[in-house]
Amino acid sequence: MITGAVFMLIGLALAAGGGWLVLLGGSWYYLLAGLVFALVGVLLCMGRRVALILYALLMLATLVWALWESGLDWWPLASRLGVPFLLGVWLLLPRVRRGLDQGHSRLAGPGGQAAPRSSWIPLAAVVIATLLLSVASWWNDPHRIDGNAPGPRPAAGALAEVVPAGEWHAYGRTQQGQRYSPLVQLTPANVADLEVAWTYRTGDFRGQPGDPVETTFEVTPLKVGNRLFLCTPHQSVIALDATTGAEVWRLDPKIQGELALQHLTCRGLSYDYGSADTGNGVGNAAGGALAANAGTSPGPGPQTGADNDSANPLARQIPPRDKSDAGPTSQRTSSGAPVAVTDLPIADSCSAQLFMPTADGRLISINPENGRICPDFGNGDGQIDLWHNMPNVNPGSYYSTSPVVVTDSLVIVGGTVLDNVSVNEASGVIRAFDVDTGELVWNWDSGNPDDTAPLGPGETYTPSSPNSWAISSVDEALGLVYVPLGNQPPDQWGGDRSESVERFSSSVVALDLATGQVRWVFQTVHHDLWDYDVPAQPTLIDLTVDGRTVPALVQPTKQGELFVLDRRTGEPLLPVTETPAPQGAAEGDWTAPTQPVSALSFNPPPLTGADMWGATLFDQLACRIALRKLRYEGRYTPPSEQGSLIYPGNFGVFNWGGIAVDPVRQIAFTMPTYLAFTSTLVPREDDQTLYVQSGGAPPHGALPSLNENFGAPFAVEMGPFLSPIGLPCQQPPWGYVAAADLTTGEVIWQHRNGTVRDLSPLPLPFRMGVPGIGGPIMTAGGVAFLSGSLDDYVRGYDVTTGRQLWQQRLPAGGQATPMTYTGTDGRQYLVVVAGGHGSLGTTPGDYVIAYALPSAQ
Repeated sequence: MITGAVFMLIGLALAAGGGWLVLLGGSWYYLLAGLVFALVGVLLCMGRRVALILYALLMLATLVWALWESGLDWWPLASRLGVPFLLGVWLLLPRVRRGLDQGHSRLAGPGGQAAPRSSWIPLAAVVIATLLLSVASWWNDPHRIDGNAPGPRPAAGALAEVVPAGEWHAYGRTQQGQRYSPLVQLTPANVADLEVAWTYRTGDFRGQPGDPVETTFEVTPLKVGNRLFLCTPHQSVIALDATTGAEVWRLDPKIQGELALQHLTCRGLSYDYGSADTGNGVGNAAGGALAANAGTSPGPGPQTGADNDSANPLARQIPPRDKSDAGPTSQRTSSGAPVAVTDLPIADSCSAQLFMPTADGRLISINPENGRICPDFGNGDGQIDLWHNMPNVNPGSYYSTSPVVVTDSLVIVGGTVLDNVSVNEASGVIRAFDVDTGELVWNWDSGNPDDTAPLGPGETYTPSSPNSWAISSVDEALGLVYVPLGNQPPDQWGGDRSESVERFSSSVVALDLATGQVRWVFQTVHHDLWDYDVPAQPTLIDLTVDGRTVPALVQPTKQGELFVLDRRTGEPLLPVTETPAPQGAAEGDWTAPTQPVSALSFNPPPLTGADMWGATLFDQLACRIALRKLRYEGRYTPPSEQGSLIYPGNFGVFNWGGIAVDPVRQIAFTMPTYLAFTSTLVPREDDQTLYVQSGGAPPHGALPSLNENFGAPFAVEMGPFLSPIGLPCQQPPWGYVAAADLTTGEVIWQHRNGTVRDLSPLPLPFRMGVPGIGGPIMTAGGVAFLSGSLDDYVRGYDVTTGRQLWQQRLPAGGQATPMTYTGTDGRQYLVVVAGGHGSLGTTPGDYVIAYALPSAQ
């Protein structure tokens, strides 16, 4: 009786949900299966063995349906077959079958004969067939692409190399953003022997008063001489001995409190070799002192794996930071931030500089030798006040989360602007300052793009103009800086955008280094309503095209395109097609008729009901119903009051981590991610009411009310497309590693990447392919590295085949881009930052971990 009642309840649930799905135009399976489940339940309650035959037919139909929708793909099959299979096994238990052997339960057949006692055999056959097909699917991966990357191209060559092979001078190693190291010590043959060489802990954890949810440790350290330079989420700047991991110095830039932060992070510092050039085009900071200085100076961050007693005497001569060094603390910028030279220790002079952008809107110049402020920069303040000439001053609502660009003569600064808070935000202006003095040389404001002369006193830049929160790239030989641009807030409604906004938003813009004037612009999305801002650094590489070398730019996008352009003109080197896009925007808005699609694209196919997923039939059914209730017409479905499915979501196929390229093989190593999001417009009746904040209460302190869009017609509710139990509604894989040929547009290989060990209630290491954020790197030794997957691992891959060669467990989420260099002991080191990501909920931490081969090797 209990078994029959369970079947009837399952049947009623499936029939009710399935009927709703049919009314919405979806699959009939759930309704029909629900009715059969209920009938089986009735027959079981009556004790009739024919229930086993009927259930065998239902299981067989379910197996055929599951194979028709999913093929031999284990995870989609498991969600469809798991519950029916387990129930089938339950019915085959002798204890259950004995309950059907009572005389009153025999169903008389023709001539009054009872149903045969062997009625369990068809069910057993179907259960076994289901099991065998499921096991067979374990060895089948329909999402996998196998292939071999090409070797060195005959005419290929790297861009002019100005960084020593064993160093890492910029976020992408060089200002070209390739994330490629010419080091060859680590190879597919020995990378499995990597072990922890040292670990450093910064002592900086998220969760402090005033922290936004998205407080993240995303830094990629620099390596100059024998020092590593990095910054922490709460903006401390730290120098480490690159060989031992011991702390050399530490600077707290004294960030002002009560900031309107959407993000709190620092992805990296920028290095200017200045007058420390040693004749090879690159300085080793202060006439080579950094290379020689292997010493340490104890600091507040705890350390492991480093011997602080081995400090070099030169390091001990660096005066400790003391308040007496700092002078009075009364001086403040116009926005309330402290002035560096009055609050911090001051260097006598700086022959090289580190640039640190701060969360309160400053750019500070630091002496890399001793961590002191460079007094000659910024008109003697040691800093630039980035709020100068800005409209809508609100500290924390604008700052450079990404490293600034440094050229021989300029430091070029963009910044993030609050997304979806209001229509009255700071400007997205791009500014170029003299690298030695900090004097403003030009400013490019996309709201006033033709006038790049510095603004005068009392003038302000265009409010809320498209901003550049990602990293820019530079080709000094061509005299161009390449700037990836975002959108004008609000992201999901664009009825009031100006002509210049329509031209420049969600594009990559080439600006003349000398004047700031636009040389070309390539728009990746027309009239962006999806938060598809250009998130990643443009990657510069020279490609061999038709036997000639062409200077190229590769631009990853959130929607999965890799646009390959001639970086002299912005013209596509791989074809770009304008494809029709869904129409019908919200009231007062419009949609572009077409959108650009590259010949090299990781854009996923449109989602269908068959792509919906869950742990069971029931949450998969719920996801199918949710899909049918949402507006969805494929990529670029406009946001709506009904609620729209946005796929790819604004998490992006590619995000700020970008890609890595091998300039010799002319291939890209990528980590495409696939997560659908929903976007629902909520009409606003006034400019004060909170429409989408949880509980209707404003955030604590100065933190902004995200997605309210004050001043716009609509607030917006956004989030990942999840099942009732919190799983993605779309079936896995959700994350890959993949290689692509940049000369042909061919995807060479693509493999699922990462496990759900840290994403599921039970730590099960199922290799489902998980999302990631944080970029990869490549090496000339033929190994690529990645730590950004949402399980806590760092991994190494064979660049030729994509085969995973090595992995090691991290103590926290590794949502940062690794880097590699050579230590003074001759070993190649791989450095990974593991601090977790606030809004993604990965394990928090404060770790900087270096790996190397054992010393004997």
